[in-house]
Amino acid sequence: MAPTTPAGRLMPPKQVLYVYSPDEWEEFVYEWARALGEPYVNVEILGGSNDGGIDVAAFLSQEGLRGQWDCYQCKHYKSGLIWSQAWPEIFKVIRWVAEGRYTMPRRYRFVAPRGCGKALARTLQDPPQLKTDFLRELTSEATVIKETPDDVLARITDLAKKTDFSIFKSENIDDVIDVHGKTREHIARFGTPLKTRPEVGVVPEYDASQESRYVGQLLEVYRDSYSKDIVTVDDAMGNPRARFHLARQREYFFSAESLRLFARDSVPAGTFEGLQDDVHVGVFETYARDYPNSMDRLTSVLEKSTSLALNGNVLLMMTKPRDTMGICHQLANENRLKWRGEWSDDDSTE
Repeated sequence: MAPTTPAGRLMPPKQVLYVYSPDEWEEFVYEWARALGEPYVNVEILGGSNDGGIDVAAFLSQEGLRGQWDCYQCKHYKSGLIWSQAWPEIFKVIRWVAEGRYTMPRRYRFVAPRGCGKALARTLQDPPQLKTDFLRELTSEATVIKETPDDVLARITDLAKKTDFSIFKSENIDDVIDVHGKTREHIARFGTPLKTRPEVGVVPEYDASQESRYVGQLLEVYRDSYSKDIVTVDDAMGNPRARFHLARQREYFFSAESLRLFARDSVPAGTFEGLQDDVHVGVFETYARDYPNSMDRLTSVLEKSTSLALNGNVLLMMTKPRDTMGICHQLANENRLKWRGEWSDDDSTE
């Protein structure tokens, strides 16, 4: 459930982010980085002890840290990031590059829910000044400097002088939230409304590679109820009653398929599968009864699916009766329901 205010209203995304733990913040930044539209071959969370100044790394090649990559430094504090917190992070990445642990990132971004303090924000917008300030820190009495061996510090200083400090920037949190809004995780984190579901469209021509299991079971139902001569889809299309019934069932199936595709791009992984499981459990007792014929079983299960008291799934606001009936055919396509014959342990809800 998305966080709410005492009055029951949804909390604005920024307020939600303010109360994240450091680990939650890294997960959020990871999701955001994957949605940036950059040609990344992989994005990984690398934060932790001895992380070398890398929280989230985004790789532009299979060479990983030895190739071209971007660094996203996740900082979650109760106020804006300041210079004394930022320059040691820059020090870490330059040190590790100087020591040959990885190549210099293409870009290095501080990502903090409260952004940067005004002074640091101005400095990050002035790369020459940023370099000057950083080089001055290398001659300071800061603990990290005093603990660095002289030969290593000399290499760090030499590399810093050669480095283009324009790679170091901070991200605007409003822009970060906007980009994250494109992800399937966004609605689960913030409870924002789902985007509009596209229309189902025209049912495509029959495709045995996608539909053979549930349609094959329907053909068996038609042999029981309409004609023993119905063996193929073409046979069904030649029987007026079977043709009309099959057309409706395929409409239901593709309505559910369109919901599956919508869920794939709009909500967290597993959400649609959770809805399928709920429908399966909801219709199972109806499915498991004894029936005089397979058409009665099929009709009873489909009718039951449209009256289920489902809750707790964000897709329900987009789900119509034809979707739940179509989900039943998806379940038949996966052999979790069988329209003809007695049910067995293989059909259980487990």
